[in-house]
Amino acid sequence: MLDPSKPKTITTQAMEKIRQLIFDGELAAGSDHLESELAGLLGMSRTPVREATLLLAQQGLLEVRPRKGVRIASLSLTDMEEIYAVLTELESLAAEEAARKGYSEKDLAALKSSIEAMDTALEREDRDAWAKADDAFHTELVRLGGNSRIQNIVAMMANQVRRARAMTLYIRPLPIKSNQDHRVVYEAIRTGDCTHAREQHRTHRQHAREVLIELLKKHRLFQL
Repeated sequence: MLDPSKPKTITTQAMEKIRQLIFDGELAAGSDHLESELAGLLGMSRTPVREATLLLAQQGLLEVRPRKGVRIASLSLTDMEEIYAVLTELESLAAEEAARKGYSEKDLAALKSSIEAMDTALEREDRDAWAKADDAFHTELVRLGGNSRIQNIVAMMANQVRRARAMTLYIRPLPIKSNQDHRVVYEAIRTGDCTHAREQHRTHRQHAREVLIELLKKHRLFQL
C-alpha cells in the first residue's frame, strides 16, 4: 500500500490522473489512445505515462497494445455480475474477520468516520464526496479483515466497479439505504457479531449490485 507521508511519484500521479479520466468518462470505454496523446493531455513526458498504463492494465482498466497505444477497457454486464459476485464474498468474509478480532472503538475510528462523511455528503447532496467516503469505508473494512490477499484482489476489481459507479452516480437515487447498511455492518463489527457482520454486508453488496446493473441496462451504458 502507498505511504501517504511520502510524496507521490510522477508515475503514480500519471496513473491517478488517467484513472480519473476513465472514471469521468473522458477516456471512453473502447476508445484508443496513443501514448503521446495521453502524455500531452496530462502535460507529462511519455515515460511515466507508459509506466502508468502498464499499472492500469494490471488493474483491468485498459489494454496496452504494442505500437498501437492503449485501449480503454469495456466491461459487459456479465463482467460486472462476476466481479460483484467475487467482491461480495470477499468483502463479506473481511467483515466477518473484522468482527472476530475484537477491535476497540478507537481501532474502528476510520470506519466510523467514513460513515459520518457519507452522511454529511448526503445532507449536502454531494454525490462525489459520498463516493469518496464510500470507497474509504470499503477499503477500511477490507483492511480491518486483516487478509492481505483479499485486500489485493478487492483493490484490483474495485477500480472496475468504481468506473461503473461513476457512470451511474448522477442518475441513481440518493444512496440513503447504503449509509444505513454501513451503520449496521459497523455495529456488528463493533459488538463482535461475526455472523451478522458477514450477512449484512453480503445483503448490502447484493443490493448495490442490483441497483448498478439495472441502471446500466436501463441507460444502455455497457455492453450486453
